[in-house]
Amino acid sequence: MCYPAPVNGAPQDYCPVYASIDLLQEKWVLHIVRSLLVRPHGFNELARAVGGANATTLSQRLEHLEALGVVSKTVEATMPPRSRYELTAVGRELDAVIEAIDRWGRAHMPEPEEVAPAS
Repeated sequence: MCYPAPVNGAPQDYCPVYASIDLLQEKWVLHIVRSLLVRPHGFNELARAVGGANATTLSQRLEHLEALGVVSKTVEATMPPRSRYELTAVGRELDAVIEAIDRWGRAHMPEPEEVAPAS
């Protein structure tokens, strides 16, 4: 593994760890991957599953993930046309990352305390 010290925000040498963290830390990326691991989604369905991403940001993240070969987009020939997104084989490999985060979170993250109803 490599851990290069960034200079002016950019790594000195290419490091796959740094590049992967850079991608996965983008807001909504892991939420998108987690949702698509369950099954393919249309754009609006994915927006609901992700919960909170505005349409522009979600569209940008999906385009970036598609360009990297993590997500594939299929446009269905319906009226109006619908887009369907699913993980590629490369994207499905992120299942291990999501599972590792799940294990760590279950072991170390406290559950939110129940809020008592107001009297």
